Amino acid sequence: MGTMADVARAAGVSVTTVSHVLNETRPVNPDTRQRVLEAAATTGYRRNALATALVTSRTHSIGVGISALQNPYFANLVHSIEKRAAANGYTIVMGDTHDDADVEARLFESFLDRRVDGLILAPAPGAEAVSLPRVVASGTPLVLIDRHIPGVECDQLAPDNLEPARTITSHLIELGHRRIAVMAGFPGLQSTTERLEGYRKPMEDAGLGPDPELLGRGNSNQEDAYAETIRIFGPSKSRPTGVVVLNNAMTVGTMRGLKELSLRVPGDVALVCYDDFEWAELFEPRLTAIEQDINYMAVQAFDLLLQRIKGSTAPPKILRIPTTYHHRNSCGCK
Repeated sequence: MGTMADVARAAGVSVTTVSHVLNETRPVNPDTRQRVLEAAATTGYRRNALATALVTSRTHSIGVGISALQNPYFANLVHSIEKRAAANGYTIVMGDTHDDADVEARLFESFLDRRVDGLILAPAPGAEAVSLPRVVASGTPLVLIDRHIPGVECDQLAPDNLEPARTITSHLIELGHRRIAVMAGFPGLQSTTERLEGYRKPMEDAGLGPDPELLGRGNSNQEDAYAETIRIFGPSKSRPTGVVVLNNAMTVGTMRGLKELSLRVPGDVALVCYDDFEWAELFEPRLTAIEQDINYMAVQAFDLLLQRIKGSTAPPKILRIPTTYHHRNSCGCK
């Protein structure tokens, strides 16, 4: 295994320059930096992470706290964060918050004990009162992802929620549906609140709501969405003819419930959803869905965090990530 001196000889620079490149303690000319990195790879140099942390006060690791890792959306988000982190010489330490602020607070303590250089978090309901004050007070760089929390002084990224939900709901109204159910996410989340508002506004504007019988409390998971589908769409003269589902895990549960009730999509029930699936184009019916740019959001989150780790004092950024509307045929259109 090569040493730092071996890298210096191979790159034709001083050991000090090699140290600055590998430990990121001082800017180095890009050509020189590239030469050092290539020499490190050639000589088989491996950085002593513990020694580096003692010298630089950095561990080149970040903590990632996200709920419902079994949800494909969050699993893909973590994968994209990890890929971006690895490309920049960082590893990630993972934890599932279970959307519980107390669990999240304990997870944060574990991250801080590990001396992570920064944190990326999809905050749980109540995080602003329970877990975030400790992190903010510690001075550890923090980026909130997927959900915004007003008043928290850190960079925050979240998808556009309200307008996409309004778009898919309005589409069902334009197709002539008058009883349109909604499958709502976990209560207390900013994303749930905004997407529900995106459903309710066009319904009210069309004189179709609010109707509590049409509200399914899917809690952002398959099983609750399945149970609520059975309740809402069971035999009834006033059975809804359309449904707006507000995340991908609930879409699976909703479709399973409709299938058990022998209701066809879109023949008996028109379905539109927030969150796209990798296989949505292959599924029959093809899902009319809102797609989030997961990779872009992950890259932006990590890059913002890295800037903070490197000492950026710019004002916090509050970013909304655009979505894409895929008009397919689960809504009844051909």
